[in-house]
Amino acid sequence: MKRYGVFGGAFNPVHLAHLIIAEDVRQQMHLEKVLFIPYANPPHKDFSKLADAKHRIAMLELAVKSNPHFEVSDIEVKRGSSEKSYTVDTLMELREIFKKDEIKPYLIIGMDNLVELHTWKDPGKLFVLSEVCVLNRPGYLIQDVENEFYRKVTFVPAPNIDISATDIRHKIKEDKSIKYLVPDEVEIYIFEHKLYKE
Repeated sequence: MKRYGVFGGAFNPVHLAHLIIAEDVRQQMHLEKVLFIPYANPPHKDFSKLADAKHRIAMLELAVKSNPHFEVSDIEVKRGSSEKSYTVDTLMELREIFKKDEIKPYLIIGMDNLVELHTWKDPGKLFVLSEVCVLNRPGYLIQDVENEFYRKVTFVPAPNIDISATDIRHKIKEDKSIKYLVPDEVEIYIFEHKLYKE
């Protein structure tokens, strides 16, 4: 059975930490591919601050194109922003897509997600539909997890690279350099399309 990583996020914008961590997890978990799935309308995030999905997808495609093991999926964006992007719904849809190719999904989340997993839609079902891999995140400890889900996950040690999309957006607003925080082509795309200026 093939093993595919499922890596959801705002990717607002995609940055080097996303790529480094995804490659690290891919190698540790022996994944054939990692699917980067940008949110359309995330239930736990402020939707109004997201760049348009077409820009986030375009930046992701630029960022991953040199890695044959990385792929961008617009599965949530195709559902439209009128519906909330629930991970369990995405995994259900992927199960149908993956069935014919015998692909097993490995859901990649951060420790910050694990802390609040009990607030997600049908959290128990995530473990039926995928193997849940949890990455350490700066500022979050296993002791912070008050739900029982930590017993069911696979902890994957990931490099602690403290790059934040929020900080990147602030730098752009203040006309500061974002070089070495995002791939060069993503940096060019952001400035050509005047993203994150407002």
